[in-house]
Amino acid sequence: MAEDKNTKKRTEVEIQAMLAKLRAKGKENQNEIRAAIVEDLKKFKEPPPSVLAPVKHLQKDFFIADIFDTAIKDDMASMEHPLFALKAGDMRVRVYERNGNSVTIKPGSDGCATIHDKDVWIYCTSQLIEAMNRGRDDVSRTVRFTAYNFLVTTNRPVDGDSYKRMGDALARLRGTSIETNIITDGQRERAGFGLIDSWRVIEKTAGGRMVAVEVTLSDWLYRSIKAKQVLTLSPDYFRIRKPADRRMYELARKHCGAQRQWQCTIKTLYEKSGSTANLREFRRTVKTLVESDELPDYKVGMVDDMVTFIRR
Repeated sequence: MAEDKNTKKRTEVEIQAMLAKLRAKGKENQNEIRAAIVEDLKKFKEPPPSVLAPVKHLQKDFFIADIFDTAIKDDMASMEHPLFALKAGDMRVRVYERNGNSVTIKPGSDGCATIHDKDVWIYCTSQLIEAMNRGRDDVSRTVRFTAYNFLVTTNRPVDGDSYKRMGDALARLRGTSIETNIITDGQRERAGFGLIDSWRVIEKTAGGRMVAVEVTLSDWLYRSIKAKQVLTLSPDYFRIRKPADRRMYELARKHCGAQRQWQCTIKTLYEKSGSTANLREFRRTVKTLVESDELPDYKVGMVDDMVTFIRR
């Protein structure tokens, strides 16, 4: 407001100065004076053009995960290779090589991220794929979401312990490092990275419980997501209790694809699973799964050392 008053006062002074100048020259005709003033004031009406063009788009460097009832999506590379531990506190350095692909998984101080920790990875992937399918333009590898929505979507309780376990899972995902040459989006490179690049709490309650978090995915995973190298999982995936059963579901989904069935030896299944048990214990685990007949989407059979997954 003060600036407007100063501008008005300055303009009035300038007008009076011009009037005095014109009268001194003998131009007493009011029309002539008025026309001369209009011409002289034109330079004051338009401000000079700015050096900078106006901002056309607000910068967005994160994606808000706010889509409900999304299809559950998992990336094919982590379904094929045992990146996640089946047992909490696993401190082994694991090396897996198959068909020219190699991956080395190194634990952080809290052990390797587990297949239940992978729920964060799957949740973010599902949200990003759904957003892409809807044509949203704010998708990025940094995802913001509420802890409550994550817990509900992944079929977890919403009590205090669950919020704490979620924080522990994020820490393990950040601490676990991967070295691999697995191709994503047609790009093969020998690279090392964390299962996630970073995470942070955006909002807390008065009691310190996390409300909203921000997770930045690794570029390796994000390339898979952008290329849509993903598969849809059963809506009951998050209901699978045992880590080994979850892993076998992943392998069945990856290798069956659109086929009716997938068959492999118990030894191959054991190697692909990343299990810490010995082969005899793993065989018992498969037999239990066969007898329960509760694996979503697939019926499991085992004859001698051959395991068959048949799409229901």
